[in-house]
Amino acid sequence: MITIHHLGMSQSDRIVWLMEELGLPYELKWYDRGEDRLLPDDYLALHPAAMAPVIQDGDTVLTESGAIVEYISHRYANGKLTVGPDQPNYAEYLYWMHFNNNVLGIFLANGALPENRDAPEVTTLAGLINRRQEQYFTYLDQRLGASPYLAGPEFTCADVMVNFSVTALPLFGGRGIDDLPNVQAYVARIGERPAYQKAMAIAGPAATRPSA
Repeated sequence: MITIHHLGMSQSDRIVWLMEELGLPYELKWYDRGEDRLLPDDYLALHPAAMAPVIQDGDTVLTESGAIVEYISHRYANGKLTVGPDQPNYAEYLYWMHFNNNVLGIFLANGALPENRDAPEVTTLAGLINRRQEQYFTYLDQRLGASPYLAGPEFTCADVMVNFSVTALPLFGGRGIDDLPNVQAYVARIGERPAYQKAMAIAGPAATRPSA
């Protein structure tokens, strides 16, 4: 059985969501952030990359959300919720599977800028970051105006990957979606999925460690 090492308020909630979508059994081990909001030592010790999420499958310990969702879907669900190279929407699937890392990178870069952004070089960099962010989110809204889900008409792992960027990341200061009507409708559509509702109750941003 797969063990999900779940860090509260982190991208590891998408792995719980995937398992619920696929109807697969799993064990959830919960970790709380420290007072500094960073990963605790016992979570850092799980994998050399020291990042959430982390799963354990026998002797295999794996991190990186994109790798984990593909691993689980192909190894335990015959590729369900993935798109193969022979399918016409394969390129869309690939793009949106990697979209999250682009948005997260922009979020981290923006957060690393100094509070005083009056220096010309900082102003220029901030402008570049903002422009890139707006390009990504404009394209996201356009895509969801043309398709109910990111890879096409059917829900896929690409949706599992991207949803965090438009629901949880704003809680940490990321870009909101109030001006993106198609993204708002998408979030509402995702929110109606029973597996998503169950996963968020178990491990979402508002969830807390279960009582012993």
